Amino acid sequence: MAEATTQVLIFTYGTLKQGHGNHHLIQDLILQQDAISLGFHVTHQPHPLVIGLHGIPYLINLLGHGHQVKGELYSVSTRGLVRLDELEGISIGHYERLPIELYEEGKEGVLVAAEAYFAHRSFGERLWERKGKVGLTEFGEEEGKGYVRIEDRPHGCDIFHDITSFLSNNSEEL
Repeated sequence: MAEATTQVLIFTYGTLKQGHGNHHLIQDLILQQDAISLGFHVTHQPHPLVIGLHGIPYLINLLGHGHQVKGELYSVSTRGLVRLDELEGISIGHYERLPIELYEEGKEGVLVAAEAYFAHRSFGERLWERKGKVGLTEFGEEEGKGYVRIEDRPHGCDIFHDITSFLSNNSEEL
């Protein structure tokens, strides 16, 4: 870890996981000594995990709904956290970083307090409802194939406009 930095535990459940579209950022943080992998973890309580527009996975802050979600835990420096927050659109209200309780996969007795990126409260619950209140236990290889990286999305794509349109539209597609 980089010297004189605070460590934050970050639970990744989507595109930041190994083998997915944004894991390159985690790899870079590890190379820069701004992150350390702490292995596979599972949410202590069920949370909704859905896939939205462009194959973007969203954990939704509705404790007790959905399923226990599998992911990876990283210890991240404050410098690394700035980069993750930027990717996740914290400053523009795409995601918000909130507390979550986890346990290491296979070790249910020991809880770990961490943070995760949740769909912003302005649309998260409505997205869960719009997706039929059906969620995933894991963003896996098949789900990852549907993810469209930012640079590969249509020019001028506005994720908030697209989310708002989907939430107000009766169409089944997302």
